[in-house]
Amino acid sequence: MQRTITRILLAVLGLAELAQGIWPTVTPMGFYQDFPGFRRGWVSMDGPFNEHLIRDFGGLSLALAAVLIGAAVIGTTAVARMVSVAALLFSVPHISYHLGHLGHYARTDQVLTVVALVLTVVVPLVTLLLPGRRKVVSSSATP
Repeated sequence: MQRTITRILLAVLGLAELAQGIWPTVTPMGFYQDFPGFRRGWVSMDGPFNEHLIRDFGGLSLALAAVLIGAAVIGTTAVARMVSVAALLFSVPHISYHLGHLGHYARTDQVLTVVALVLTVVVPLVTLLLPGRRKVVSSSATP
């Protein structure tokens, strides 16, 4: 079984992915123009609108949210590690791209982007590296 902190981290990351997946799936143009909210427009600063790309990103985020939340509910260490690897396979290339394309953002947006994306790498790394919970062996034998 996995530790409670692992379940919490997987659930939190899953809920963040869920929010990030619902928005572009329901309203691709709204996501393009306003992500991460508050009229920041991080996606629109990076090039022209592409509905196919935005919807694919939303669907991928929803799929990742499902397996993250599912792993938190299932509770086994093997599943937690598997989904942590999946999250890293998504987040490492994602952060790598953005680290090389921060110049068109205001300084505050640069910092917020990096912090948010670093968390998408650090949380799965932590859940991947946390040891599973040890099984407690009962010392009393019952016939």
